[in-house]
Amino acid sequence: MLRSAISILLFALLAAAAGKVLALGATTVPAADQKVMLSVEQSRHFRDWMLRIVQEQVRQGPSPRWVQRDCVSLVRYAVAESLRQHDARWLHANGLSAQQIPPELNLDAGQQNLRHAWRMSDGSASAYVSAIGLVQENSRFVSKDINLAQPGDLLFFDQGDEQHLMVWMGGMVAYHTGTVTAQDNGLRAVPVSQLLRWKDTRWRPIHDNPNFAGIYRLAFLPR
Repeated sequence: MLRSAISILLFALLAAAAGKVLALGATTVPAADQKVMLSVEQSRHFRDWMLRIVQEQVRQGPSPRWVQRDCVSLVRYAVAESLRQHDARWLHANGLSAQQIPPELNLDAGQQNLRHAWRMSDGSASAYVSAIGLVQENSRFVSKDINLAQPGDLLFFDQGDEQHLMVWMGGMVAYHTGTVTAQDNGLRAVPVSQLLRWKDTRWRPIHDNPNFAGIYRLAFLPR
């Protein structure tokens, strides 16, 4: 009886300790399931930053800090760089001047945790997310009507064996092809009018294209 009572007591103590460890562990990772949002003004500045960063990647070529080269990594990189503080060192490293940039977002602590904290399907947070994970867990569907797209929104194409993202830039879309050669860094910026007439009809962002899943908006941006 005594041995049994001691075993029960030890089990209870270990369970309580494990619960504390889990609780502490949960606070060390940004809570991906929290509904952290940007304000309307912050969102406007975020969109301006995202477009500027994507434009500079197309103009200058991929940053050395952008290691994995594909369509979703372009989005991950642009989002992370848009949400950071853009000090003089960052401006110099990216070939920009203070006269060429949008206003800062002035994020609070919770909003700063959005950087490198993509939601996974199990509710955890990760610096990495796939194209389909970014759309399903970190964005919301807007429409298949491109007239409703806003700068920084994502065009999502599902080609069956692979998924692809493009960044809506207004009159242009930007994307990475997913392949890199010595002569081609894979980055593209294409007029929307040209994409609508694309020879391979699977890539046309039109309502009756079954491969075009639609326009998606990052979840932390207002509707």
